[in-house]
Formats: sequence, structure tokens, C-alpha cells
Amino acid sequence: MAALVLGVATLAACGGSSKPSYCSSVSSLESSIKAVPSTNIVQTGLSGLESAVAKVQSDAQTAINDAKSDFPTETSALKTSVDTLSTSVKAAASSPSVTTLAQLPSQVSAVVTAVNNFQSATKSKCS
Repeated sequence: MAALVLGVATLAACGGSSKPSYCSSVSSLESSIKAVPSTNIVQTGLSGLESAVAKVQSDAQTAINDAKSDFPTETSALKTSVDTLSTSVKAAASSPSVTTLAQLPSQVSAVVTAVNNFQSATKSKCS
């Protein structure tokens, strides 16, 4: 009987310590956003930046889907900032202009801020 109680207690402890599914999504998103500044636009052109941002958008969407019920404010801000950046990068790639290109640094910064805020919000559950 004591062994059964100990076994159930051990299983309950293991189940209670598992991380939410969004933790891996947040980790992937962090990796993809960190890759954006290292994109060599001189070598790859805007298509390289477009690919890097598409990866961020894909990882962000996965993280948003996984965590929106737990973090609605952070996921909403993340979606808005990533969608804005993605739209601008696509516009810049198809028809580059000084105006469009000038917007990109502040939009990348907004995405980084949104990712950082999201990561901070999920930290207590994912660390």
C-alpha cells in the first residue's frame, strides 16, 4: 500500500512539473528573431530579409496559437508587430523605396520588444 501511494505521488509530481507546450514555441521564436540582425542584406538582398522575417512570422504564429489563451495581451501585441513588419518587408522587396526601407528598423525593434515582453510573461512557466 505504501509503495502504491509513493508511486502515485511520484507520478503526480512528474506531471505537475511539465512545461506548457508554448515554451518550445517561445524558444523557437526567440531563435528566429535573433537571426534577423545577422541577415546579410548586401549579399542576399531583400529576399534574404524576407525569408528571415517569414521564419519569424511562422514561429510567432505557432507561439501565438499555443499561448493566446494564457497571454492574450502579449500574443496580440506580437501578432500586430510581426504582421506590420512582414507587410513592410514584402513591400520593400517588391518595390524598394527610401520610405519603406526607413520604416524597417523601428518595426524590427517593435517585434523585438513584443518578443521580449512575451518571453518575460512566459518565463515563470517555462524556466
